Amino acid sequence: MTEEFAREEICRVGRSLFERGYVHATAGNVSVRLDDGFLITPTDACLGFLDPARLARLDRQGEQIGGDRASKTIALHRRIYEASAATACPAKCVIHTHSTHCVALTLTPGEAHARSAELLPALTPYFVMKVGHVPLVPCALPGDATAAEHVATAIGRYAGAGTPIRAVMLDRLGPNVWHDSPAAAMATLEELEETARLWLLSGRTAPSLTDAAIDELRRAFGAHW
Repeated sequence: MTEEFAREEICRVGRSLFERGYVHATAGNVSVRLDDGFLITPTDACLGFLDPARLARLDRQGEQIGGDRASKTIALHRRIYEASAATACPAKCVIHTHSTHCVALTLTPGEAHARSAELLPALTPYFVMKVGHVPLVPCALPGDATAAEHVATAIGRYAGAGTPIRAVMLDRLGPNVWHDSPAAAMATLEELEETARLWLLSGRTAPSLTDAAIDELRRAFGAHW
C-alpha cells in the first residue's frame, strides 16, 4: 500500500464510519503501518472531515515527522502492530471507535466478565469467521501505556492458544480492530458492532453456536475460534 493510497483510504473509511454513526464528534482514530513508519489521524480530529495532507506522519520509532499532531493513542496502535506481527492476524491498519452497542455491553460488567472476560459469545457464523474472540481489556486513561500492555498481553495469550485475535474491547471505551487494510479493518468493526447489537436485541439470551458448528467453520473457512 503506497502512502498516497493509505492517506486516501484513511479519510474514506473515516468519513464512512462517521456518516453511518460508528463514530461521533472527535471520538475514534485510524492508523496504517507503512514500510518506513506510520500514518494516524490527528488528535481531536473528526473522522468525518479528515484531510489526507494533514494526517500525522511518524517514523518507525514513533516520532512525528509531519502533519497535524498525532492522536495520543498511537502508543496503543504501535503495540498492536508489534504484538500481532508474528501471529496469524498481523495488523497493517488499526481502527478504534466508541461504537454504541459494543460500549453498552461493558456497562454491566458483572455479566460481561462472567463470559470468561470476552465481549461476546459465538453468536453467528460471520462473527466467528470475520471477527473471532474479542477479549475485554481494562481501560486506563487515553494514551496510558498500561492499556497498551494489557492489549499486547491479550494478543500474545490468544495467539499462544491457537486462536489469534483481530479485536480487543477496552472496557467502557470502545473496540480496537485490525486487519490488512482500512477497508478490511472497517468490515471487521462493522461485523463486531452488528453482533453486539444482535446480542442486546436478544436480551443477551441467544444461544451460542454449537461446538460442532464452530468446528465446521474452522475446517471450511479457517476460522480462528
